Amino acid sequence: MVATPNDPSFREEQDSMGAVRVPAEAYYGSQTQRAVDNGMRSGLKPPLAWIHALALIKRCAAETNRQLGLLAPDLADAILRAADEAAAGRFDDQFVVDLYQTGSGTSTNMNMNEVLASRANEILTGRRGGRAPVHPNDHVNRGQSSNDVMPTALHLAAARALQSALLPALARLHQMLAHKALTFESIRKIGRTHLQDAVPMTLGQAFSGFARQIELAQKRLADALARLTELALGGTAVGSGLNAHPQFAAMTIARLSAVTGIEFTEATNHFEAQAARDAAVETSGALKTVAVSLVKIANDIRWLGSGPRCGLGELKLPALQPGSSIMPGKVNPVVPEAVVQTAYQVMGNDTAITLAGQAGNFELNVTIPLIAHNLLQSIQLLTEAARLLVEHCLQELEADRDRCNYFIERSLALVTGLVPLIGYDRAAALAKRAYEEDKTVRQVILEENIIPAEKIDALLG
Repeated sequence: MVATPNDPSFREEQDSMGAVRVPAEAYYGSQTQRAVDNGMRSGLKPPLAWIHALALIKRCAAETNRQLGLLAPDLADAILRAADEAAAGRFDDQFVVDLYQTGSGTSTNMNMNEVLASRANEILTGRRGGRAPVHPNDHVNRGQSSNDVMPTALHLAAARALQSALLPALARLHQMLAHKALTFESIRKIGRTHLQDAVPMTLGQAFSGFARQIELAQKRLADALARLTELALGGTAVGSGLNAHPQFAAMTIARLSAVTGIEFTEATNHFEAQAARDAAVETSGALKTVAVSLVKIANDIRWLGSGPRCGLGELKLPALQPGSSIMPGKVNPVVPEAVVQTAYQVMGNDTAITLAGQAGNFELNVTIPLIAHNLLQSIQLLTEAARLLVEHCLQELEADRDRCNYFIERSLALVTGLVPLIGYDRAAALAKRAYEEDKTVRQVILEENIIPAEKIDALLG
């Protein structure tokens, strides 16, 4: 919790902007405090995945600057240690600036610079804070601008989350759906189009369609990941690279690749990399498509499992929460419903990212914190939705073979298999009679002696 300006735990710190009060126990400094004092109070903070990615960039940048002779070894070592601690989450409570801040993310970048400088000074001198011997701008931020480092942190955080969390979760979901497709391959059910009875198929075929949706989802995200791995670092203020060593970006990005195991590259064009957030928009679009797929799958599963006596009942969902708040014995499809809600949130996030992606005013997009929040949340939500669907729904999901057979036998659409033999009009007449007399198609065929009984099964599909 941030202390108020009247709290005795505050101390006065002078800088070029005048006296600013900073909590005595804080690692962050005056620029961060000004951002807090003059900023939003939304209650939302920048995502920690973004913060941790930023700390990793600062670490690799310090190593590069030391190698290039631009940073004294003792200062670099202290920054490295501080950055490692920040990346591990030690200073999470020190990132106090609201999510809704300057659109470049400068406030959060300075928050990081001050935390690392303060901790580095504590390592070197035993005294926390201050701007010497390690200065937040001159040393921690050397070779960087918020305008290139914050988009880089966004891409780094999103790429890591995709690679380590969402893609493995989708791979497991695909594997489970493919397994269910094999498990259910011999169970015949009625197909449905326009919410009406259609021709027979197998339950396994339905699940093979689900599996293919998730397989394609993985491919879409892998394609988007290729654009996320292109980093803006090195462009500094507007993309021209002012004040950055010519080798700074390439060397730092190589270090980021080595640490993360993801092959990052320097932006082909730094002006595009800072003025546009198209890679984030593309990734969000792919995430939205995954969300759409999950809604389709979750809805089909809960509808096929509706009942147990007055619905379709072809699937038997695990009973996770037996009994509603008023109706004993009722079991709700909680996991599919949770997945659907999660997917809707991702779709909403995509709308926000789409609008934010248009805010590339001249040489800089000015909605980076908003994009970071929504993009990383979408990845996290979809990761959890995929996990939940596998572990608490699909794993124990069963089919009711008898129920599936019952619906096939009662379907009027079975006459479709007779069309090549007796023609469309006569087949339609048979279906109409079966409906009016509340009989099955099989019964009407036998009564009218249209085909031999032993050939009916082959023709009805």
